[in-house]
Amino acid sequence: MDLEKLQRDLKLSYNTSLSSVNERVEDIVNHLVKEWDVDAHDISLHEMKTLATSILDIETKALHDEVEKLLAQKEQIERNLERKSAALQELKYTVFNAMEIQVNPDDVQTLSKLHQVKLQSIDLFDLLSEITESAIITALEKDQDGDIKETVEEIIKEITYEAIKEGSLNTIRVRKILSTILHSAIEIAEATPTKADEILGSTLKGMRSGLVRSIDRFKKRLVFMPVEAKHILIEDYDTIIEDLNQTDTLFSQVIQTQASESSETIKKLLLDINKNMHFDLEELVHISKEAAEVMREKFSTLAKSAVRRGEKAMQSQTAKEAKRMGKQAWSVAKSALGSALKTAKDVIEPKEK
Repeated sequence: MDLEKLQRDLKLSYNTSLSSVNERVEDIVNHLVKEWDVDAHDISLHEMKTLATSILDIETKALHDEVEKLLAQKEQIERNLERKSAALQELKYTVFNAMEIQVNPDDVQTLSKLHQVKLQSIDLFDLLSEITESAIITALEKDQDGDIKETVEEIIKEITYEAIKEGSLNTIRVRKILSTILHSAIEIAEATPTKADEILGSTLKGMRSGLVRSIDRFKKRLVFMPVEAKHILIEDYDTIIEDLNQTDTLFSQVIQTQASESSETIKKLLLDINKNMHFDLEELVHISKEAAEVMREKFSTLAKSAVRRGEKAMQSQTAKEAKRMGKQAWSVAKSALGSALKTAKDVIEPKEK
């Protein structure tokens, strides 16, 4: 059968004047049986697909076009958001630069306060690599008192904390932030081999301290979190609890991954530092478990009610259809398996002639 001709005929013969979908589908199926001599009880998969596709194309055209239009608008909004976000960042830089001009260059304390506010006010995520690199290089250039370790550790702690604190604590985001910071530090360490040990050791300690501080802040904010935010949090309750109980593993995995992608010298340094940081990670484990416990205490009731709401939602038409399709998928799989077993059995035990 020529399926293209079949599809053209089905679309031309589809009677849209009939009042309901059921009537229209019944009419076109009768047309298929009568005009194309198709057995409704023995229709092939390709014929079924052609029939279903033809009906869907006609019945869903208006809604499909609306969805396409909305998607185009959504993409346009996303592009505008990206441009406006970049413009917002640029304007923030301009404001802070204008403020810096008003400060006496010799007034180190005031400049330090201004720079701290700037660090807290801009979106660090997109500039994380560049900020880390610039900060460590500056620390190396100004290392006159031999306190490079303390300086780099403090810098990385602040950068890590500011990058993590306002967003989600989910594993993917935190891993990305830690990996970006460490990767930048590795590049500088490779370019400055005599300072590599100090740079990497301080970077890892700073990352750990920044992460601990972020989790501690999250723990304290849980107590005063507004109801609206709590419900958003509850949607990801299980994931956050799981992530909080694995922060030490996440931290070590970031180090091991970056080590595996580095030179042998840097790899050995990172793995040695990570091994020696075993006891330092106890604070991270402790604060993470505390935060998980606070979350359980504060939100377990809300989480249970969310589950109940989810169970209620399972009575919706969409959920009922999902259950129907799940059962149908099981039926298809069972039928296919039975057919495969029968074929195999026929091969192994050929019928006697």
